[in-house]
Amino acid sequence: MQATGLGLAVPAKAIKPIVAPPRRHPFVPADGLVLVETELSRRRVIPGSPVPLAIFGEESAQRLRIRLADTDGHRSAASYLVRKMYGWRGYQTDASPQPNANVTFVASDEVKTLGTITVGFDSGDGVSARVLYPEYVDHLREKDARLCEFTRLAVDRNEHSKELLAMMFHVAYMYARRLHGCTDLLVEVNPRHAAFYRRVLGFQQAGPERICERVQAPAILLWLPLEHAERQIARYGGNKEMTRLTRSLYPWCFSPAEEAGITRRLVTIN
Repeated sequence: MQATGLGLAVPAKAIKPIVAPPRRHPFVPADGLVLVETELSRRRVIPGSPVPLAIFGEESAQRLRIRLADTDGHRSAASYLVRKMYGWRGYQTDASPQPNANVTFVASDEVKTLGTITVGFDSGDGVSARVLYPEYVDHLREKDARLCEFTRLAVDRNEHSKELLAMMFHVAYMYARRLHGCTDLLVEVNPRHAAFYRRVLGFQQAGPERICERVQAPAILLWLPLEHAERQIARYGGNKEMTRLTRSLYPWCFSPAEEAGITRRLVTIN
C-alpha cells in the first residue's frame, strides 16, 4: 500500500502518472551529435504539494541532452537563450560574429533549451578578454599559459540551475583541457556575480572592474588555473550527495568514468 498526497492508501502498482506528451519548443533542434544524455537529479516533493506526481514522493526525472551547436538550429537556440537571460538582467548581447575557432554547446530537455556555453581559444585574434584586459592577458601569455575563455554562458532559471551550470562547465572544461591542452581559463563577469564564481568554482580575480563596451555593462576579469579544476573534479565529480555539505559546484560534475566517455565523443568532433 502507498499513501497519496491526499491521505488515501492505494496499491502501489495502481499508481500510474498521467503525463501529457512534451510539446517541442521551436528552439530545440533534435539533430546533431549528443555528447551527454542524462537525468537531472530528482527533487523531493512536499506532501500535499499540487505537483501532479507528488504521490510518488518525488518528481519524475528530467531528461537532459548536451550537444555541440553545429547547425543553424542549434546556434539559434543558443543565441535565443543568451538574449533571453541577458535581457532579463538588463544586459545587451554581443552581436559580433564569433571566431571560427570558438565552439558552442547547448543543453536541452524535450521541451526547451536550458543552457549554453561557448569556448574560445587564444588563436587568430586571441581571446576576447584581451580587448578589455590586454595587460593581464599578456602577463599570462608571458608565463607560457595556454589560454581559453568561456563566454556567452546562459542557464535557464529553475531548480536545476546549479546542476546544469556544473555540467555545462565540465563539458566546456573537457573540450579545452583534454582536447586542446589549455592551462588557464578566463571569464568576464558582472561584478555582482564575481563572488559566486569564486565560491563555487575557485576563480580568482585577475583584473579590475571596467566597462565592457560589447554589452554596455561593468565587468571583472576572473582567472582559473585548470589544474585546480582538474583536482576538484577528480575529488568530487559524480558525488552528488556532497552537494548538501559544500557550496562548490564540483560534486555536480561528471564522474571520472563519465568524463572519459564524454571525452571520447568530443574527440570525434574536434
